[in-house]
Amino acid sequence: MTDVKTSPLNIDAIRTDFPILNQEVHPGKRVVFLDSAASSQKPRQVIDAMSDYYETSHANVHRGIHVLSERATNGYEGARVKVKEFINAASSREIIYTRNTTESINLVSYTWGRTNLGPGDVVVLTEMEHHSNIVPWQMLAAERGFTIRYVPVTDSGELDLDAYAALLRDEPVKLVGVVHVSNMLGTVNPVEDMIAQAHTAGALFLLDGAQSVPHLAVDVQALDVDFMAFSAHKMAGPTGIGVLYGKRALLEAMPPFLGGGDMIKRVTLEGSTWNTLPHKFEAGTPSIAEAIGLGAAVDYLRGVGMDNVLAHERILVHYALDRLAEVPGLTLYGPDADRRNGVATFTLKDMHAHDLAQLLDAEGVAIRAGHHCAMPLHQRFGIAASARASFYLYNSTQDVDALVNAIEVARKRLGM
Repeated sequence: MTDVKTSPLNIDAIRTDFPILNQEVHPGKRVVFLDSAASSQKPRQVIDAMSDYYETSHANVHRGIHVLSERATNGYEGARVKVKEFINAASSREIIYTRNTTESINLVSYTWGRTNLGPGDVVVLTEMEHHSNIVPWQMLAAERGFTIRYVPVTDSGELDLDAYAALLRDEPVKLVGVVHVSNMLGTVNPVEDMIAQAHTAGALFLLDGAQSVPHLAVDVQALDVDFMAFSAHKMAGPTGIGVLYGKRALLEAMPPFLGGGDMIKRVTLEGSTWNTLPHKFEAGTPSIAEAIGLGAAVDYLRGVGMDNVLAHERILVHYALDRLAEVPGLTLYGPDADRRNGVATFTLKDMHAHDLAQLLDAEGVAIRAGHHCAMPLHQRFGIAASARASFYLYNSTQDVDALVNAIEVARKRLGM
């Protein structure tokens, strides 16, 4: 059994920062939240930052001369600088606010893809992609006539890197799009090497960082990645705001995504000229409070330390895989704990994942059940749905024990 006494985090102290965790969801059942891969909980520091903005500083940004607009602009743009530092971008101009990871990927597809892809070109994705990094490219391929190839997933839940190398060698690849950490399997992909290989082959690289940026230190300059997308709500921040990082030269060359206010320099009845980065891609009144909340989430995570978050989650996932392996009839999916992040996905013999999730909820344990927006990956493993427990910095080994105990209660209720 994994040593569970070596976590660098004081979980009791951290849990006090998250007010939603300090409640009972059913009589006598405290909430055990194991669904952070879908959306993480928010600390008081984020909630307070957003409330303070609404109470003291709300106004529209950028064009106002008055004090409230200046305060709002400073908070909004200050958060951009915090994000830039968090992922080590070269410039805050490379940080584009979007609604979420999905919109960030769609932005790249709609602007860079529509400009640069056509018949004879190839985009390489993988079988473990979230739908948000499959569907936009399928839509564009139908319009532009390029081909999509997929890197297969092995039986152990990892990418077939030999197949990846062969695709880069044998196909006219323009773009590679890869999830950094699988939201179903927890697999941490070797993206640094994959990015280098893509660049050697003359391809750009789009990284889906939705499940990595919240959980481990990501340095976009060290990776040399061309684009990266992620969401605030998975990293202790609010819903409704995400980030697209892009290398400045690429973003400068791309046309706008949406048209309207703030993304223009000049508008006449005959035509318009575009604003500079990052505002060229941020049309209309933005999510100001949400950006400030994202900045507060970055502050919170930097205070905890991303290396500490990763070390804690590694301890949890080791412990969870050990405990879940003890459950009769339970099948785990994905690689060994050393090669995955804080996700444990499984099926239970003769029980649908939705039924299991409902029975666990009665015990206060919140997990995710379904295809997790990764239907091709479920098809790869021959299952229609799975149950997923996902861990974050506020979870403990006691939460894992509660999960296993709740599964045992569910098994007994169904006479298993």
